[in-house]
Amino acid sequence: MATKEEILESIAQMSVMDVADLIKMMEEKFGVVAAAAAVAGPAAGAAGDAPAEEEQTEFTVVLKSVDAAKKIACIKEVRAITGLGLKEAKDLCENGGNLKEGVSKEEAASMKEKLEAAGCVIEVK
Repeated sequence: MATKEEILESIAQMSVMDVADLIKMMEEKFGVVAAAAAVAGPAAGAAGDAPAEEEQTEFTVVLKSVDAAKKIACIKEVRAITGLGLKEAKDLCENGGNLKEGVSKEEAASMKEKLEAAGCVIEVK
């Protein structure tokens, strides 16, 4: 078995992408998240890449546009999802904008599916 120093030297010789892959493999194998270790462990060049590797957990659902032929259905669905009044939902459908912020990936996907079925063009950020 290799010593800690030998393992550390092997990691030091890896490219940033190889280190990122190694971290992902370790997270999967041991069922942990090494976000803090990823920033502190590798060289300074890898520290800038670490935040990009983290998976986004909160999403914003944005209404881009509405199919004019299905405007009423879109307003009904927007009201059901957001809890807005009729006038506010109508304004949102006409002008576009954020429907909900800070929602989970599953909730955002569900909202997008329902709204697109009603005739809306949705973007999830």
